[in-house]
Amino acid sequence: MGVGTAFGTFGELLQGVLPEEDGDFLVTLPVARWTMATYRPGSASGGIEVRPAGKTKALRLARMIVDSAPYDRSCSAERGGAAVAGGLLTVNSVIPEGKGLASSSADLVATARAVGRALGVPMPPARIERLLSRIEPTDGVLYPAIVAFHHRSVRLRAVLGSLPPMAVIGVDEGGSVDTVDFNRIPKPFTQADRRAYADLLDRLDRAVRHQDLVEVGRIATRSALMNQRLRHKALLEPMREICREVGGLGVAVGHSGTTLGVLVDVTDPSCTRRVTAAAQACAELTGRAAGGPGAAGQVAVYRTLSFGSTG
Repeated sequence: MGVGTAFGTFGELLQGVLPEEDGDFLVTLPVARWTMATYRPGSASGGIEVRPAGKTKALRLARMIVDSAPYDRSCSAERGGAAVAGGLLTVNSVIPEGKGLASSSADLVATARAVGRALGVPMPPARIERLLSRIEPTDGVLYPAIVAFHHRSVRLRAVLGSLPPMAVIGVDEGGSVDTVDFNRIPKPFTQADRRAYADLLDRLDRAVRHQDLVEVGRIATRSALMNQRLRHKALLEPMREICREVGGLGVAVGHSGTTLGVLVDVTDPSCTRRVTAAAQACAELTGRAAGGPGAAGQVAVYRTLSFGSTG
């Protein structure tokens, strides 16, 4: 049996379009929410099954990997003298779907790792990228770092590094967003906007290298504001006000999702007080806003992931 895991994200620190061709990009914000996939080769039917049944993209990826893998009798069972291929893929995740938290990307990366390990097939990031590019736009969760990633063409742009941990006090506006449909929407960004995104990416690169969480918060907030033309979030201004009231770093959003969150420095001696105050204010805000179609109205606290050396 092969086992694979992948983390989710709380939206993105930055997402937009650069001046160059294939300029759509994002910068990941990894959080401690996970998907775990297991793959057990061998099936009486000879096919691959997935549980839960709705994980159809993970099933498609598993079939792609198995179909391209060298045949190995140790990865099949024999019944009645006939080789029985296939297997059972199980995907367990605590990442909410359709919210902009990279749930689908985490499912796919965990699946690739699980099936690869079960079949003895190496799954380096470049190979996973090639596979995922045949399925859908994908987040950069296959890299243990904050990365700039071209999500539509599924390729790494740059590894930016790691940051000290932050708390993210998150709210959900309700409903869900299909990533594939969202990425078909024409981007209403001018050349000036594209240059602004390039400047923000340069600033974020420096901020990560210098461990400057204040600057990271500013950039995340600016990106959220610029994204309003593409996917408007009614709670963005109230969340910015909460951030100012509690002394947060800024507001991060799921640019292609329904989530917004206040960033708080975990190393700040006032962290507990700030997180508690933000959570209470967010609960009051979502309580007032709840009632629309699919409204969640719940507040969740996330913790960002920090990594070792990424060089």
